[in-house]
Amino acid sequence: GINVWCAAGKGTFSTDALVRTIAQTSLDTIVRHRTLILPQLGATGVSAHAVQKRSGFLVAYGPVQAADLPSYLENRQATPAMRRIQFTLQDRFILLPVAFVRLLLPVLLLILLGAKGPAAAILAGTVLFPILLPWIPTHAFSMQGFILGGVVALPFAVSALFESPALALWLRSAWALVYALLLPPITAFLPLHYTGCTPYT
Repeated sequence: GINVWCAAGKGTFSTDALVRTIAQTSLDTIVRHRTLILPQLGATGVSAHAVQKRSGFLVAYGPVQAADLPSYLENRQATPAMRRIQFTLQDRFILLPVAFVRLLLPVLLLILLGAKGPAAAILAGTVLFPILLPWIPTHAFSMQGFILGGVVALPFAVSALFESPALALWLRSAWALVYALLLPPITAFLPLHYTGCTPYT
């Protein structure tokens, strides 16, 4: 599913790669038929008519989910449900480690140094964003991240404003402003890496 879509978008699952693999494996000498069933999400990288012209193999696009392949093979017809991309919560959970693992050490360091606001902004951009993706307004990931970052920044800004009444109001306001201006861009930046992992855009 998603891996095929990413590979097709990046050119590693492409017309050239497919034709090259057919030639390298001498597929025409291994099978009698001349039809390749490709995952539907690979269609962005593969030109069916170019593959047929260059290799002699006809390309048919199968269902989105591999689990639907047996039903598809019965009559080579995909139902509308087989063509629909769901991108469920489970699908999004699978992608969480990809985004989070590379930022785990910086998050731990920020927490140890007492910088809980930036750590929360990073966690929001890498963990909360994929989970809440369908429910955050707008489809632009940067704007969704900015909205989520604003929600994350709010308790830190309010805390900075009211936590130490002995400090001058201008100083407390400045700290609140730092949280309000710093955290949303951090959270907004991280979902941009997510664009290559999702068919949601």
